[in-house]
Amino acid sequence: MPQPAQLGNVPESPIGRPVSPEQRAFFRAIPKVELHCHLLGAVRHDTFAELAARHRAPVTPDEIAGFYTRGEKPVGVLHVLRTLERHLLLEPEAFERIAYEYLADAAAENVRHAEFFWNPTASMRDQGLAYAEMQAAIFAGMTRAEADHGISSLLIPSIDREAGAEAALDMVTAMVAHRDPRVAGIGIDYRETDNPPERFIEAYTLARESGLRATAHAGEFGEPWTNVETAVDRLGVDRIDHGYTIVDNPALAQRYAEAGTVFTIVPTNSWYLRTLPRERWALDHPIRRMAELGLRLHPNTDDPTLHNVTPAGAWELMYSHLGFDLAALRAMMLNGIAGSWATPAQRDRWQADFAHDFDAAAAATDLA
Repeated sequence: MPQPAQLGNVPESPIGRPVSPEQRAFFRAIPKVELHCHLLGAVRHDTFAELAARHRAPVTPDEIAGFYTRGEKPVGVLHVLRTLERHLLLEPEAFERIAYEYLADAAAENVRHAEFFWNPTASMRDQGLAYAEMQAAIFAGMTRAEADHGISSLLIPSIDREAGAEAALDMVTAMVAHRDPRVAGIGIDYRETDNPPERFIEAYTLARESGLRATAHAGEFGEPWTNVETAVDRLGVDRIDHGYTIVDNPALAQRYAEAGTVFTIVPTNSWYLRTLPRERWALDHPIRRMAELGLRLHPNTDDPTLHNVTPAGAWELMYSHLGFDLAALRAMMLNGIAGSWATPAQRDRWQADFAHDFDAAAAATDLA
């Protein structure tokens, strides 16, 4: 298995470093894996509007347009995700469509492999949809996307931490009952505040005993570094989603750096865009400090259509705003391969192919 690459020193970062058309083409051309994207946060605007009209959802076109408008101080997207669950995703076929469209859009930016989150709990509880039917529909979208666009993918059913520990255990029980190799592991997301990871130890224990891999959102909304520690040391996760507050405990960060734990970071995370002054956002973002502490980082889109970012755009932000150079970007690309839950054979092949293709793309640009 390839080891995650270390990042070098992080230079001072001007906000909005200019990016030429040739450099922008480079960010599209580099091969990518995506390890941190929410299926419901990747729904196309026109698909959202069409489903809303079909189901006569209590949401106006202006409200939908607002969902896809990201202001200078962006708010979170949880309301949008709940709207999808309650009013739009009412039949399995909708899940096939949004899975296919997300993967097609990602493949257009040279994402060659994606591991994406899906929260089944609200759909099972509120809409009466069967776990197995939704999973099968998503698989159908994944299969079509690979046939049409060459992108491989894995599904990560995720605990809705707002639904509580019992619902989390029910979700993992359904996963185990309908086990499929296209589901490599579990995650946990939704509002971290007042929902610390230790509430879900039983669900994670069942998942790990059943041979599933694990990741967790932790330290995302300014929540304490202890949430990251609990996720790694008590839930037994393989990687961390976000994890920004780890910078408040450098000794713990060093331990995870030495262990090679991959942190799937999101440069468009709304918490820091909203809470840091605009003129200091890039300079003070904990992503920069995480790199300085030696943590293995990998950038992702999170909720691409709602964050108004593409996979290439997320990588571009790492350069243009957060100040990472070409060597650091290459290291982060390799971190993504090492952190993936693909087979060892796939990762070995990507290690060679991605490095070759990255270097070829870099040779065609003046990116420093």
